[in-house]
Amino acid sequence: MLNQTVRNAGIVGVGSYVPEKILTNSDLEKIVDTSDEWIRTRTGIEQRRIAEEDVFSSELSARAAMNALKDAGMQPEEVELIIVATITADMLTPSTACIVQHKIGAINAVAFDVNAACSGFIYSLSIASQFIATGQYKNALVIGAETLSKVVDWQDRNTCVLFGDGAGAVVLKATDKEYGILSMHLGADGSIGRNLTIPGLAVEHHEMEKRRPGNYRTLWMDGSEVFKFAVKIMAQATIKVLDNIGLGIDDVDMIIPHQANIRIVNGAAKLLKVSREKIFTNIEKYGNMSAASIPVALHEAVKEGKIRNDDLLVMVGFGGGLTWGSIALRWFR
Repeated sequence: MLNQTVRNAGIVGVGSYVPEKILTNSDLEKIVDTSDEWIRTRTGIEQRRIAEEDVFSSELSARAAMNALKDAGMQPEEVELIIVATITADMLTPSTACIVQHKIGAINAVAFDVNAACSGFIYSLSIASQFIATGQYKNALVIGAETLSKVVDWQDRNTCVLFGDGAGAVVLKATDKEYGILSMHLGADGSIGRNLTIPGLAVEHHEMEKRRPGNYRTLWMDGSEVFKFAVKIMAQATIKVLDNIGLGIDDVDMIIPHQANIRIVNGAAKLLKVSREKIFTNIEKYGNMSAASIPVALHEAVKEGKIRNDDLLVMVGFGGGLTWGSIALRWFR
């Protein structure tokens, strides 16, 4: 029988893992027609991490998960739920979450994946928090992981400069205190989903036309359309998640956005009329890691002492689908 008491889900552990291999803008100058200055001024990215050829999202996930569990003081067999947010799953089946369950020895956990692209971690955190709030599970391991280097066309200078590999994870537990996840907001608009695509089983003719012959299952993006969408939706989603709990932007201590493009972050900050000092970014080191970007940024912000007990945080992202999502939480550990 479920516990009918609705409780908050609080983050009790954070962890991340990024591959050792670094690909700098200068390295990319030797691969494709671009320049360090062009990349930095338009995106804010200076380097990104690249997984080895035989390393996939499940391995990055497992390492980030173990780091988060260590931080939470938990053993893998205590985990009740595993959700992995990814668009670069090792296989269509089994899910990356099931592979991770086996890798880390979480033998008692339910496991499944979520595909919401760069919004995936926010979607997954929202799902996990509701399982905890209803009493279905007492804890959850939520992971965002990507090996985007495996789906990038390294001859497409418009996209290959943007993306990197990595994984971040958090452990959620139920709490009766006034902290943890306070509000969530999710959205999707499939009518504009064709602005960012990676074909799978279906490779339609108009998708083939966007790509080089023989290389059809790679990432393609209409950068200008996604940019315009992202700036507006990041600001709107931030305001919406705060409106849900009767708070405003001045109440926020830290915003952790999806790390896609520094100009998107700056544009959203301008719309929100919020100081850049309140927005944590690490895009210069990792590029766009899709579902992994927010949890990796959260882990780094915690490690650097940028987040303190009782701080109000907003995590906000947008991604393929097109999707978007935001979460407001009161930090306490």
